[in-house]
Amino acid sequence: MPKEAIILGIDPGFGRVGWGIIKKDAKGEWRKIDFGCIETSPKKSFVERISEIHEELAKIIKKHKPTRMAVEELFFFSNVKTAIEVGQARGVILLTGVENNLPIDEFTPLQVKQAITGYGRAEKDQMQKMVAMVLGMKEKIKSDDAADALAVALCAGQSLWKSRLS
Repeated sequence: MPKEAIILGIDPGFGRVGWGIIKKDAKGEWRKIDFGCIETSPKKSFVERISEIHEELAKIIKKHKPTRMAVEELFFFSNVKTAIEVGQARGVILLTGVENNLPIDEFTPLQVKQAITGYGRAEKDQMQKMVAMVLGMKEKIKSDDAADALAVALCAGQSLWKSRLS
């Protein structure tokens, strides 16, 4: 793990992309730097929406200068069209990370839940509370997408830490 680890976590989508950035503090604890959502308008074409995701994500990377990126893998969609569109948006997200020379870690929702709560079937509310607690956050994370992105970043941070100790 580099001396300064700044991890950008991503919860992929095309209507909403959650993002969260964490960093190790002087005490060795993970702390939130920033988080939010990239929201695209359903009035725009799909191509315009994924282009906007690329541009906004590039701005976030330029502003916060993460040392790596963690992206949640697709899990299950009952709607094939949605799955394909989210998959294409995820490809744009991965490409944006590669263009910015970021090492990229990928985790399934099960891996993220297991890393954060110790239970792979944890509910959203449990996840949000644990993420806030681990990151020392006083405020509630209002967006599920941003909370998921912070959880993905934390999962990557914990994985890095474990691999460093091995």
